[in-house]
Amino acid sequence: MNRDYLSIDPRSGEPIAGTPTLTPDETARTIDGAARAQRHWRERSTAQRVEALRALSGALGDARDELAGLLVREIGKPIAQSAAEVDKCRALCDGFADQAETLLADRRPLAGNLPARIRLRPIGVILGVMPWNFPYWQTLRFAVPNLLLGNTCLIKPAPNAALSTLALADVVARAGLPAGTLSPLLVAESAVADVIAHPAVVGVSVTGSVTAGAAVAAVAGAAVKKVVLELGGSDPFIVLADADVDAAASAAARSRLGNGGQSCVAAKRFIVERPVAEAFLAALTEQFAAQRVGDPADPRTTVGPLARADLRDLLHSQVRESVRAGARVLAGGEPVAGPGFYYPPTILTDVPVDAPVWRDETFGPVAPVLVADSEQELLRLADSDEYGLGASVWTASPERADRLAGALDAGMVFVNEIVQSDWRLPFGGVRRSGIGRELAADGISEFANIQTHWHGRPSGLPSPTPQQ
Repeated sequence: MNRDYLSIDPRSGEPIAGTPTLTPDETARTIDGAARAQRHWRERSTAQRVEALRALSGALGDARDELAGLLVREIGKPIAQSAAEVDKCRALCDGFADQAETLLADRRPLAGNLPARIRLRPIGVILGVMPWNFPYWQTLRFAVPNLLLGNTCLIKPAPNAALSTLALADVVARAGLPAGTLSPLLVAESAVADVIAHPAVVGVSVTGSVTAGAAVAAVAGAAVKKVVLELGGSDPFIVLADADVDAAASAAARSRLGNGGQSCVAAKRFIVERPVAEAFLAALTEQFAAQRVGDPADPRTTVGPLARADLRDLLHSQVRESVRAGARVLAGGEPVAGPGFYYPPTILTDVPVDAPVWRDETFGPVAPVLVADSEQELLRLADSDEYGLGASVWTASPERADRLAGALDAGMVFVNEIVQSDWRLPFGGVRRSGIGRELAADGISEFANIQTHWHGRPSGLPSPTPQQ
């Protein structure tokens, strides 16, 4: 089995397949192929690129069952959630196709009757260093805006998600997109720096840990290349005293337990105002107890295994250390016995703010809950970690919601809804959650040459404004 790209079935712990790592010569040929493809792809009309995105949506639909089944086997994602990921990718392709003319339209100057326009132009080959937890969605939310713009994409997958990435690339080819527009790049982790340094690669987008993002950003900075970093988070889920407690608890379970809790925008820290704390904990405990943990291929399963043994072991270590620090286990708290990497829905209360489940990001079905007595305390607890990706606020008061949203250090705040990615909205965070944005108009601008076109007077008369 290949050590760099080894897919393991999380249900059993048994290897599925090892995928060979590219040699340096194969890597160079792949990059050169992406560069050649980009020179032609950028010359295609917007209408032609839109047609390609619509074809990709259709191909994803044709391969829906195949792709979803692979996520079950390689990632351990429940089958209904796996199919929903494919559907979400289709909506992304269709949405950007529908809005292409608006997204790529020339902009006018801010003020004055200047003979100028601002245009978005492609810049070249972009490297995407992708995670394993949503291998289709996170790859395409990076790639689709870039493909529409006229860039081409190299996809470096996570070591345990090579099969999903190769399957997605095959669907792209089936859709008729030219070879080299989206290319898997199965290189060793140690080779990523050389890829970034390659003259044809002009930017890099990373979804992953803070450590991985910082390492890539250092290399990209040294090479003076654009970087976008989506580095996860530890999103607070805030329940105010006037919230609909049952609705909040149902949403909290959906956010914390989707994909086994392995999502950067999952609610990870729960802060409840004291008047409703007891009712919320009771409702959340009921929601967690109702989950069905088991084989993700079974449509009745709502929580599958964690994706890898080391991830389960890290999560349990975070729980154990937090309990030793004073946290109390209300539900769960021990790995499920038997084969596979299963961990039960777990609730912790009385959690110290320096305990691992509060201080660090937890990637798994663990919900630490703290009680607050004031708005000031709510905000202090919400911002007591180093991340700033999203936050969810539950209240019947628009005024309180707006006040808290404006005070929170978060790139996204959802009121009476869970934090989620949507192709129509910019996605990204602040602080150590990353740099830049994906999706929407902001995402398509990240790897664009935002080019000013000034149309001077043929007579050679002086410009109407002083030169800078």
